[in-house]
Amino acid sequence: MSERYHISPERLHTFFRPQSIALVGATDNSRWSLCTFENLKRFEFPGPVYLINPFRETAHGERTYKSLRDLPEPVDLAFIMVPTHSVFPIVQEAAAAGTRHFVVLTSGYSEVGAEGAHLERELLAFAREHDLVLLGPNGNGFINVTSRVTPYGLPISPPLAAGPVGVVLQSGALASAVLAFAQAHAIGLSLLVSMGNESMISVTDVVDYLLEDESTRSIALFLESIRHPDELRRIAAKARARGKPIVALKIGRSETSARTALSHTGAIVGDDKVNDAIFRQLGIMRVHSLEDLLITAGLAGNIQPLPGRHMGIVTPSGGACDILSDLAQDEGITLPDFAPETLAQLQSILPPFSTPHNPLDVTGYIVVDGTLQSRALEVVVRDPNIDFIFNLVSIEGNRPLDPVALENHVALYQHLAEIVRGSSHPVILVSNTCLDLTNTARTLVERTGLHFVAGLEHGMRAIGRLLWWAEAQQASPGEPFTQEPITLPSLSTPRRGTWSEARARVLLQQAGIPVVPGRLVTTLDEALQAAQELGFPLALKVQSAEIAHKSDVGGVALNINSEEALRQSYDTIHERVRSALPRAELEGFLISPMRSAGLELLVGIIRDPLWGPVLSLGLGGIWTEALQDTSVRVLPVNQGEIHSMLNELRGAALLRGSRGHHAVNLDALSQVIYHISLLAQGLGPELAALEINPLLVDATTIEALDVLLTWQEP
Repeated sequence: MSERYHISPERLHTFFRPQSIALVGATDNSRWSLCTFENLKRFEFPGPVYLINPFRETAHGERTYKSLRDLPEPVDLAFIMVPTHSVFPIVQEAAAAGTRHFVVLTSGYSEVGAEGAHLERELLAFAREHDLVLLGPNGNGFINVTSRVTPYGLPISPPLAAGPVGVVLQSGALASAVLAFAQAHAIGLSLLVSMGNESMISVTDVVDYLLEDESTRSIALFLESIRHPDELRRIAAKARARGKPIVALKIGRSETSARTALSHTGAIVGDDKVNDAIFRQLGIMRVHSLEDLLITAGLAGNIQPLPGRHMGIVTPSGGACDILSDLAQDEGITLPDFAPETLAQLQSILPPFSTPHNPLDVTGYIVVDGTLQSRALEVVVRDPNIDFIFNLVSIEGNRPLDPVALENHVALYQHLAEIVRGSSHPVILVSNTCLDLTNTARTLVERTGLHFVAGLEHGMRAIGRLLWWAEAQQASPGEPFTQEPITLPSLSTPRRGTWSEARARVLLQQAGIPVVPGRLVTTLDEALQAAQELGFPLALKVQSAEIAHKSDVGGVALNINSEEALRQSYDTIHERVRSALPRAELEGFLISPMRSAGLELLVGIIRDPLWGPVLSLGLGGIWTEALQDTSVRVLPVNQGEIHSMLNELRGAALLRGSRGHHAVNLDALSQVIYHISLLAQGLGPELAALEINPLLVDATTIEALDVLLTWQEP
C-alpha cells in the first residue's frame, strides 16, 4: 500500500501506556463504546477517561464533551469509534489539540476495496506528516495487562492475570477467543493487540516492542498474512539473539498460483510449505491451532530452555504412561532408564505392587497417600540420566473444597512448587485434558505461582516445539552465505517465456553445473551424425519454447539403440508434435546418451512473490508428484543446510546406500545443488522457475538430465 514506516519500540512503550484516554463516539447505543468504557473502569485505569459525543450530554452515566477541543487537557490516546467519513476530521482536530496516539476501531478502509484504501492512505499520510501513531483502522484496540490499560472494544471478563506472554493478532474476533482461552487456563499475558489493517503500526513493530519489554518472555502471533518479510527476518534474528521464543499460527494453505504452473516444483511446494520453511529458518515455532498457540507460548514463557531430549515422566496412571510414551516418540523425545540409585529410592517410597521405571506410574495409591507423587518426583528430579521431567497432575478436575480442605490442598501444591523451583532440571506440570480450570484450580495457581500446561497431547506437542527451538538456539550459525553470486555468462536470448531445454542446458554448462552430453539437431542427418559421436543407446527430445512438458505431446523417445530406430523415432516425434501443436515453433531435437539406472532427484527453484527464490529438493523422475517427498528452504542457503535438506527426505536412505543403491557422495551433491541455487539467485527477480528433473546421482556421477527454465511475465 505504501512504503514501510517503522514505529520504534520506544514510541510504542509510550503508546501502550497512556495516562489519559478519550473515547470518541461514546454512546449508550454502541456495544463497542460500552465495552471499551466498562473495560477501562472494571480494570481500574488510573487516569481520566473522557467521553466525546457532540449530540448527547451523557453517555454510560457520565458527562460527555462535544469535541476534543473542549477537554481540559490533550489526551494521550484517542479511541475512535465514529463513522468512517468522520474519522479523518477527528484525527485532524485531535492532532491540533495535541493528541499524538490513536486507536481507530472504525472499519470501511482498505478491507472493503479501492475507495476505502484511498481513505486509509489519506489518513496515513496525515499521520506521518504530523508525527502521529495509529493502531488500526478496523481493529479492536489493545490490552496492556501488565499496566492495567484496557482500551479494547469487546468484553473482557475478569480475572485478567498478568504474565509473560505477548499476543499479537491479525484478527479482531479471534482476539477475544484467545483472551478467553488464556484466562481459562491461567496463561498470564503481558500485552494483547488486535492489529486491524496495520496501516501504520504493524505486527513486526509490536513484536519488536515486545522483544524490548522486560515483562514479556515469549510471543504468540496469529497471522493471516505476512506484510513485511524483511522486517520479520530482522525481528526473528533479534528474538533469537535475546532468547525470546516466537510461536506463530499462520493460516492460509492456498494453492500455488499460476506463476509456477509450468513446473513440478510449484505444484509440490505450494505457499504453505514456503511458510513452513521460512518459519523454520527464522527460528519461529509454527503451530496449527489456537490451543497450541497459547499453550506453547505459555510454556515457553514460564520455563527455562530445555537442555536435551531425555525426559522423565511421573504420573499416577498406567494408561497415561502408555499415551505419553507414544506421544514422546512422535516428538523424537527419549525416555531413558532411571539410574540404579533412583530405582532404589523409588522402591523405598512406592507401594509394593508398583514397578518403578520410566515412565513412572506411582499408581492410584495417591488417593490414600496424597504426598506419594511429590515424594517420587523429588527422587526423579535428581536422576542423572534425565534432562527434564514431565509431571502429570489432575488440576483441571479439582472440585470445590471447604476452607480446611482447600488449605490442605494448597499446602500439597506449595510443596510441589518448592520441588519445581529447587530442581536442577526443568519440571513441566501437565494436566490430563484441556478443560478449563475450576475455581479451586485457579486458587492453586494464584497461591503457588505454578504454571500448568493444558492436556497430554497439547503439552507434548508444546514440549517438542520447545526442544526444537532450544536446539535451533544452540546450533552454530554455520558457514556464512556467499555474498558474491556466481558469475553469469552473457545472456543473448531475451529473458521471457519458457526456454527450451537445449537453451537452458547451455546456461547450466556455462555456470559449471554438470549436464549430460547432448547435441541440438535440426535434421535427420545431423541426428545420425550426433549418434555416431555420442553412441547408442540414445534419448531424443523435441525442443521448443512453447512445449514445457515434452512427453505430454509425444515429444520424447528413449532407449534408441540403432540408426534405424533413430530414423523411425525422429519421424514419429515430428509427426506427433506437428499433429498436437501445428503452429509451435520448433528449435529442433536434443539428442543425448541414455544413462544407466541411478537415483533421480528433483532440484527446483521457484520465485515466491513474498520471499523470493525458494529451493525444493526431492525424489525426481516418475516419483516427483507421486511421492511428494520434498524438503524446502527459502534462499540463500549454505551447503550445510542443503546437506540437512537431503537428510530430511523420506528417501534419504537411498542416498546413503540401501535397496541396491550405492551410497551417494552427499558433500559433492550438496555442492552441485548449492551452485544451482547460486545460479538461480544470480539470474535475479526475472527468474520464475529453474527446475532440474531429474538430476541423476550415483556413487561417482552427478548429471542434470533435463532442465526447465521459465521467466517472470513482464
